[in-house]
Amino acid sequence: MHAFTRRAVLGAGIAVAGGSGPLTSCSALSSASDDPHGSRAGSGNAGAPAAAAEPAAPQDDGGYVSPHGEEVAAAHRERGPVREIRLTATTTSLDLGARTVRTWAYDDELPARPIRVTAGDTLAVRVANHLPHSTTVHWHGISLRNDMDGVPGVTQPPIKAGASFDYRFTVPDPGTYWFHPHSGVQLDRGLYAPLIVDDPREPLEYDEEWIVVLDDWVDGVDGSTPDEVLDELGGGMAGMHGMDDTDPGDGPRPPRTGPSRILRGARSRLLDGDPGNVAYPYYLVNGRTPDDPRTFRAKPGDRVRIRIINAGGDTAFRVALGGHTMTVTHTDGFPVEHTTTDALLLGMAERYDVVVTAQDGVFPLIALAEGKGHAAMALLRTSEGASAPRPSVRPKELDGRLITADELRAAEDVRLRPRDPDRTIRMRITGSMKKYDWAINGKPYDPSQRYPVRAGERVRLSFINGTDMWHPMHLHGHTFQLPDGGPRKDTTILLPHHKVNVDFDAENPGLWMVHCHNVYHSESGLMTIIGYQK
Repeated sequence: MHAFTRRAVLGAGIAVAGGSGPLTSCSALSSASDDPHGSRAGSGNAGAPAAAAEPAAPQDDGGYVSPHGEEVAAAHRERGPVREIRLTATTTSLDLGARTVRTWAYDDELPARPIRVTAGDTLAVRVANHLPHSTTVHWHGISLRNDMDGVPGVTQPPIKAGASFDYRFTVPDPGTYWFHPHSGVQLDRGLYAPLIVDDPREPLEYDEEWIVVLDDWVDGVDGSTPDEVLDELGGGMAGMHGMDDTDPGDGPRPPRTGPSRILRGARSRLLDGDPGNVAYPYYLVNGRTPDDPRTFRAKPGDRVRIRIINAGGDTAFRVALGGHTMTVTHTDGFPVEHTTTDALLLGMAERYDVVVTAQDGVFPLIALAEGKGHAAMALLRTSEGASAPRPSVRPKELDGRLITADELRAAEDVRLRPRDPDRTIRMRITGSMKKYDWAINGKPYDPSQRYPVRAGERVRLSFINGTDMWHPMHLHGHTFQLPDGGPRKDTTILLPHHKVNVDFDAENPGLWMVHCHNVYHSESGLMTIIGYQK
């Protein structure tokens, strides 16, 4: 048995040889004793809880590390081989299985072909924009240099229609990641793909690898587009607070032509209430509906590593593989103490790696759109003579043992060392479905607003959900740790009227987004920025 293979259901991955170890983080730049906006647990106050920070007012001189500043360059010296990729964002027609739709995608594929590198490599990607609007690419979960993070108006200018942009950054940590736009609601089209970072010293043994990308789909169905869905949800105020994907001068959008897509009357026990805002007509695994699912082939007895990515815009998925138990090995790219389960719950942007021992036959991998009553499906086949299950199949594992991230523990070698936070940033989620006025601390997204931190600090983000909706909260450029030795993650599910404290080490200077990964919530204002002070 070898450590791992490059085989993936999405097609041959991009394999590279060699690569050095993980990138070394920068050290502290300065003391925060003069910080006027957030407090630290000082030497005369050792062990005391840090006070909550208020967002800093914009400063004329910036006062913050620029995404293009010398601090960023100093923290990210390139090393290891360079892998060059070309990526084209374009309008295209895609066959989803149940129907063909006009949409936007990378290189005419859904999902686009995985980008595959080894930890320590430098990735150089030229993105050509053949879309009718500007775009960017965000490399989700990667602790990369700030000026490559893909946030228009913050870390880079938008890539205009007909233009291109060169992303170049070292990829420090092995794991399962992905990439997508950070412009308007473009994520809810077909613009996404896996980014797999191999570990040159991979400790996990398996025979085959299956990359599974989950999605909810509305674009091009009966005249619907994500922009029209956002406009309907916001009562005609789409893009008012967020990063609209239209270019200046485009003018108002035309009236909605498709049917209503607002989800009504749905409930989820796992999500403590409403499961989402959008009633999608289709749910996909690797770009296909259950009517014509993708099939992954292995041999009976193979140990199969399944890398599961939720690329949805508004849907949490409950995932199970019929006839199998799963051993969870990683979440959001980072290893955890191995835990066995029947099912998983993935919020938008979350990733889980699991290992299964393939049984003899053909088995459904079901991704149930949690609380929405529909499911996506793919097949694991180890026997050519076995009959495939019907699209409506619901394996008993969906209702078996289900673990959530707070039940996992980080593997010992990636746990943050115990330390009291130097700074606590309180982020209360506000807003409602009725008004669609999502915000953080009552303030909708403003790119000039900053929550200050300093390099070298242990920072606690205190997410407090004051709304009736659940929110998958995501931090750019870092991984945080859930409480009590929990897993290292970049995205965490925040249930209605709950609080979650997550800690991270401020070791990657720049301006970094914190936002809900429900694309309709973030585009309506549920975003803010953490800024490293000079």
